[in-house]
Amino acid sequence: MTGFVDLQVNGYAGVDLNADEISDEAIVDVCVRLKADGVDKILATIITAPIEAMRSRIRRIAVAIDSFSEVSAVIAGIHVEGPFISPVDGYVGAHPKDAVMKADVETASRLVEAGGGHVRLLTLAPEMDLNAVVTRHLTEQGIVVAGGHSDASGDQLDAAIDSGLTLYTHLGNGCPAMLPRHDNIIQRVLARSDRVSVSLIADGHHVPDFALRNYLQCIPDDRVIIVTDAIGAAGLGPGQYTLGDQTVHVDSDGAAWAADRRHFAGCATTMPTMAKILLDRVGANPEQIDRWTRQNPITLLG
Repeated sequence: MTGFVDLQVNGYAGVDLNADEISDEAIVDVCVRLKADGVDKILATIITAPIEAMRSRIRRIAVAIDSFSEVSAVIAGIHVEGPFISPVDGYVGAHPKDAVMKADVETASRLVEAGGGHVRLLTLAPEMDLNAVVTRHLTEQGIVVAGGHSDASGDQLDAAIDSGLTLYTHLGNGCPAMLPRHDNIIQRVLARSDRVSVSLIADGHHVPDFALRNYLQCIPDDRVIIVTDAIGAAGLGPGQYTLGDQTVHVDSDGAAWAADRRHFAGCATTMPTMAKILLDRVGANPEQIDRWTRQNPITLLG
């Protein structure tokens, strides 16, 4: 399978797209390698950091898109994940808690401005966006807004969706390992999957195969989007890697762990491998996989 469209790539093949120092050659190399691995388009993902660091990292990717045809052919835009996410342990995930903040239009506008028109998607926690003001503001600019790293209530999710939120980022992750039995963020999002698309990481680690199979039975086929959440370790195997300002350890099973080994920090699995997992272990058919990894993300981005 080829032609994949991945909405969440933090890095790839030894290159961290969240690094403060990253060469033009490295960004070009990432795009060449992605193409060789059957990935047609991605959104380069910049995660939570101090605002000026985020702006600098966003700007660096935007300049590369504008400067190199090899980059613009693959990087269809930028996904800003944070900083308007939940600061609560578990929900904050691998994002630095001290850089998390409530959403406001001015800060959101500064992040978007740094992208020079290339910011296509922003993930926030609806409970951090009072009255969904930022969600509405970004939607009016044509930017896709996703929920994620969130413990939003049903009412908060509904308000965000009514204000333009159209995606939930990597369901089953960006939340604690232990949740209330029935009323939890996973169940709330699944209950609204007829109104909002849902992205899932299909590496067998972030969501076990049996749970992924259950989620896929709940979410309409035209609402499922598979993302890798890839980091620089993707495609390289076990070892120690970086993601922004933190160190990530990839074990022999291919799981990418934060330094404290309490939660995952991105993913080291490539999209072709995820397609194989979906086919061989989850029971999806080739038509579904094509829809989830290519058609649906294209439709979402418009």
